[in-house]
Formats: sequence, C-alpha cells, structure tokens
Amino acid sequence: MDKFFKLKQNQTSVKQEVIAGLTTFVSMAYVFFLNPQILSQAGMSQLAVFIAAIIVAVFGTLLMGLYANVPFALAPGIGMQAYFTYTIVFGFGFKWQQALAIVFLVGMLDIVITLTHGRQAIVKAIPTELKAAIGGGLGVFVTYIGLKNAGFINFVISGSNIISVNDKPYAGGAVKGGLDSLLASGGVTPELTKFTQSSALLALIGLLILTFLVIRKVPGAFLITLIATTLIGIPMGVTNTHMSAATSLPNAFSDFGHTFGAAFGAHGMGTLWSSWPQASLAIVTVFAMGLTGLFDAIGTLIGIGNQTGIFSKEDQEAFVADNSFNSKMDKALVVDTFTTTLAGVVGTSNTTTFIESATGVAAGGRTGLTNIVTALGFLAMLFLSPLVSVIPTAATAPLLIVVGIMMMGEFKKIDWSDLAVAIPAFFTSIFMGFSFSISYGIAAGFIFYIVVKVAQGKWKELSPILLVITAFFLANFILLAFI
Repeated sequence: MDKFFKLKQNQTSVKQEVIAGLTTFVSMAYVFFLNPQILSQAGMSQLAVFIAAIIVAVFGTLLMGLYANVPFALAPGIGMQAYFTYTIVFGFGFKWQQALAIVFLVGMLDIVITLTHGRQAIVKAIPTELKAAIGGGLGVFVTYIGLKNAGFINFVISGSNIISVNDKPYAGGAVKGGLDSLLASGGVTPELTKFTQSSALLALIGLLILTFLVIRKVPGAFLITLIATTLIGIPMGVTNTHMSAATSLPNAFSDFGHTFGAAFGAHGMGTLWSSWPQASLAIVTVFAMGLTGLFDAIGTLIGIGNQTGIFSKEDQEAFVADNSFNSKMDKALVVDTFTTTLAGVVGTSNTTTFIESATGVAAGGRTGLTNIVTALGFLAMLFLSPLVSVIPTAATAPLLIVVGIMMMGEFKKIDWSDLAVAIPAFFTSIFMGFSFSISYGIAAGFIFYIVVKVAQGKWKELSPILLVITAFFLANFILLAFI
C-alpha cells in the first residue's frame, strides 16, 4: 500500500489518509440528497438520480485515487445540477432525457479536449479575469437559486407587466382554463418574504445554523445542518416523515432502470437534431457546459493543490507545457472528464472535483488512499435511499446559498477599479444570475470583452479561439430570436 500510493514520499500514513477520507465523505454526503431534489424538478425520479449520483461518485472518486493518486473526490456538481434543471430544461425547453444526452456529449467533448491537450489552448485563450468571473458568477447563480428555493424572495407582478399567459398574448381579464405559465416584463419587482410561511422560516433557521457552523469550521457542517434542519422541520409540519416501501433500495434500483441509458432512448440523443435551431442550441449548450466544467475542475485542483503542495511547481508546469500525461493534474482532469461521460449514461448531471475535498486535505490527506476511504463512504449511502423523499427543500436551500457564497471567492481576482476589466467581468458573472443562465452569462462576458478590446484599439490581442467561441454564442442568440 505504501509503495502504490507513495505514502512516505508524500509524508503521510494510512491512519492519516483514513481520517482524511472520512472527513471528505462527511463533508460531501449532503450532495446525494441535494442532487435528487434539484434534478427531480426537471421530471426525473428522485430515487433514480440518487442511485446514479452514487454510482458516478464512487467510480470517479476511486479512479481519481487509483490513477491520479490525489485526494480529490468527485460527485455531480451543484452548479451543473442547477444548470441542468433551470437552464437546459426550464430555460431552453429540452426534455430531461435530452439534457442527459447533452451531459454525455459534454463529457465526450471534454475527453477530446483533454486527450488532445486542447484544453491548454482554451485555458490560455480565456483571460484570467474572465475565468475568475465565470467561477464567481457560478456562485451568484447557485446562491440565487438557493434564495428562491428557500422562499426568501417573492415577486410582485402587476397586470400591466404581464406579457403572456399560458404561452398566449395577454390582453387583460380573467384567465380561462387555469394558469399554467406566465411571462412578465422587467416591471416585476422582487421583495423579501415576510417569513410567515413555515418552509421559509425553517430555511432561515437552517441558514443561521449553517452560518454558525461554517464560521466555527465545524467538520461536516453541511451534513449536520441538513440533518438538524430536517429534524426541526418535523414539529413545524414541513418535513414529511412518511417513508413508504416505494423508497426502499430495491425500488430505487427499479426506478434507476428508467433513467439509465435514457440519454440514448426515444426522447434522448436522436431528438436533439430534429431541427436546426434546436441542434444549434444543443451545440452551444454543450460547449458552454464543457467550458464551465473545465474551468471549475482546473480552479479546484489548482486552488487546493497549490496551497498544500499536492501539485508541485514542476507538476503545474508540465500540465501547461508537456504533451504527455505524466503530471498529476493531467491525470486528474482525465478522470474528471470520463466521469462526466458516465454521468450522462447512468442519469445525472455533470460531475466535478468537489471543493469540499479541501476538508480532507486539511485533515492530512495527500494521496489517493484518501479517495478509497471516501468512495467506500459514498457506497454505503445506498442504504439511505428511504431518506431521499424526507429531506425538505427548506433544508437543502441553505446549503446552496452558502456553497454559492464560497464560490464567489473568485471575485477577488478581478480588478473592479479598471472598467476595461470590470465590464466584461460583470456581464460574465452577475448576468448569470440576472439571466438565470450560465451560458448566457459567459456569452455576454465574451462579447463585451471583445467590445472593450476593440475600443482600446487592442483587437490584435484577441485570441482566435475566443473569437470562434463568441461567434458560436452570437449565432445562438440570432437563432433564438427566430424560434
């Protein structure tokens, strides 16, 4: 074991790695309850998503440990879960089966980019401030979803601001046949809830608990908050304590049969190309998700690895300059991309290297042995399937809010005093939340970055890769105008 994981070389021990692995597991366990809640809103079975998430997490975490020999665990990313449901399904109108097909294609694209070292060209082409804006913007997006799910925000709509009802122009008066959908103009006004609803009050309690625990740096703060808020919700009438046989492990695997391979079924991959507007939208979505996932993974790996020495200076230089796959970072990215491909097959959103891995690293984890222990913990989660339907949205919303806040740390890398930097960064990051779309935020940021460079007379500094990417985004916006 010492020889395989190079424990002495990395100045660690079996005991230290086991403790670190358990620490990472406890820190990440909440993900397996959050993931089904978000994806189920897109029409997927909660139990099926629960099983799928565990499968990809175990696979990716084990492979990361055995192949790359680094202590970084993988699971469906929170930002990508939100992107899957709120942007691809709700925003773009794709079916969840089509969204899974897009996840698979993202994985395939990332594999090609990674194995051909194309990621190096992309990483170099995107300015540092825009990379930081993408990371921070993802935090804005996730936090906003958390605030909405918590019920902290209400929206006031007057009749004059209603554009359409049930996808038909609204001319005033009563709505016949019930209300299915409503589209309003920018006159909609957000306001803070009065906290008279039990669910919003419970979410506030959960947020206060989580804030206290994370400030105190309590290990497993997210899992503790999830459990505590769920229990507090019982006397408040928010938590549903009924657990039927339908939530058992055998039934969970039965449901899993409906999502496994759904990306390639009658409503999946083949239907993405039924029309040119939809096909072009799918292509742009694949690229946007792939780009976001790539930066997310690299940011996490570099951020944690630099602080702890897991990735040496030589390793990072080899990642950028070498065409082989000898560096730990190269190997880690290979694992990350293959795991996302598997996610599309089994039925969940894109996976990513989790920032919560930092808790295990802080506990002393330095090698892949940490991941072996973490993966075994993930596997044991299978027996908790009956609890999936018990956890209320009010218990998971605070987790989204705080995780989003943590992601916003990337903003410190942006010089907001320089408008040439601040304008593209703003549209990349803040616009993600305002437009409720990660890809739209990236597109807006890239477009304004080009405008700024042209205005400065520095258009020669623009990378051809950046120009091609932006052209794809512009083509997508033009097509959407005619759909």
